[in-house]
Amino acid sequence: MTEAPPRPAELGPAVPMSRREILLVFVSLMLGMFLASLDQTIVATALPTIVGELGGLEHLAWVVTAYMVTSTASAPLYGKLSDLYGRKVMFQGAITIFLLGSVLSGLSQSMGQLIAFRAVQGIGAGGLIVMALTIIGDILSPRERGRYQGYMGSVFAVSSVGGPLLGGFFVDNLDWRWVFYINLPIGLLALAATARFLHLPAARRERNIDYLGAGLLVAGVSAALLVTVWGGSQYAWSSPAIIGLVVAAVVLLGLFILQERRAPEPILPLRLFSNRVFTVTAAAGFIVGVAMFGGIIFLPLFLQVVTGVSATDSGLLLVPLMAGILVTSIVSGRRISVHGRYKRYPIAGTAIAALGLYLLSTMTPETDIISASAYMLVLGAGLGLVMQVLVIAVQNAVDMQDLGVATSSSTFFRSLGGSFGTALFGAVLNARLVSEVAARLPQGVGSVPLGELTGSPAAIAQLPPALRQPLVEALSASITGVFAVAIPFAVVALLLVLFLPELPLRDTVHVGSSTPEL
Repeated sequence: MTEAPPRPAELGPAVPMSRREILLVFVSLMLGMFLASLDQTIVATALPTIVGELGGLEHLAWVVTAYMVTSTASAPLYGKLSDLYGRKVMFQGAITIFLLGSVLSGLSQSMGQLIAFRAVQGIGAGGLIVMALTIIGDILSPRERGRYQGYMGSVFAVSSVGGPLLGGFFVDNLDWRWVFYINLPIGLLALAATARFLHLPAARRERNIDYLGAGLLVAGVSAALLVTVWGGSQYAWSSPAIIGLVVAAVVLLGLFILQERRAPEPILPLRLFSNRVFTVTAAAGFIVGVAMFGGIIFLPLFLQVVTGVSATDSGLLLVPLMAGILVTSIVSGRRISVHGRYKRYPIAGTAIAALGLYLLSTMTPETDIISASAYMLVLGAGLGLVMQVLVIAVQNAVDMQDLGVATSSSTFFRSLGGSFGTALFGAVLNARLVSEVAARLPQGVGSVPLGELTGSPAAIAQLPPALRQPLVEALSASITGVFAVAIPFAVVALLLVLFLPELPLRDTVHVGSSTPEL
């Protein structure tokens, strides 16, 4: 039985919005997105100190992975729920959950608690960017969207500069817990702004929510991620634990696919994959996520431990990376609005990102700051040409009734790639570090547990020169090895976007069911 199409009021504003109204809505969305983007940059510079105090270097990937798993798995649920019950309530709910997780993370007394509460924070983060992008799709046509990209870019610009600086300042002068507490005033302001300015028609479609599908997706993704985190480090690849996780991941994800075929309101409608634009952007987004998140997360560690700068300075040194993302995302957005063509940008972006990763993989303890900054600028410039353009392409290619779930699914695959990248490269880092340390440290020291040698950056700086220098060299070789492993993923993303169809960009917000499926 075919469902009746949603009423126009459920799909977005019933009448065109004035520029002033659009800007006020953007204020609300930007505050929510600022929370998510600030948390990524402010935590990055504090991570070496956090894991040094609570548990050690081997837990660094877990602090990030827990956040990314829940934010990744929850994103499709936000998209579907917003299609059914309205964007505003889901956006405000995401902010509230994010703030709860932030408070609990700041109160953590152990690594286990921090990982668990970061997972709570991730559940909220999963809805922040997804809902903001979806609401933008509600009020602006794909062609108009590019010219407003500068406003969203300004969010990442402020967070890219302010986040690392605040994170470094808190670590150097106060306490790392403030990297989480700072979210409270910003989040409360975001809630007030959404209540005041964000006025969208609420959907009134009562349907069954696919909670079983959501549960199977979370469980399957988590099992797959544990394989990459534990395989080859805590457990041998042929161990019963790893084999069991592989089997569990395959079974759970297989059941998820079966569930999505039969669910009346699936979390991830499989019919979307018949749309070639959606399929290509999902695959490319996943691979870009692997390379982007998997590589970037280790840059502050390299700067603080290998280069020897403070947490505050490592935040400043990340500015070229974020500046590259900001400039190219704004420029490409404006050019897309003028010419209506988008395919050339992700092609160029993935090629430039691969070059940036190669340059980062050549760094050593002797690499000067100017060279490192130039390498990060190249990587950022490449990423800025890819991320937002893929979202515009998929929003342009789907029916309006699928806008929420298509946007969240696109973001889901990129975040999923980031989760796998963080877990995979964290395992690569730890495995390589063990061998590098064993090969470089003086005889007899290799028997000392690695966690006792690789604490916080401050602890490493206090080691005797005979231990510190070979350890720094080992960390340098291990981190740049991660960048080298990320290069093939960027090349694969380049090959994928070559197959991206370039549909004419719509000049209207709404699209009928006649949108071509390729």
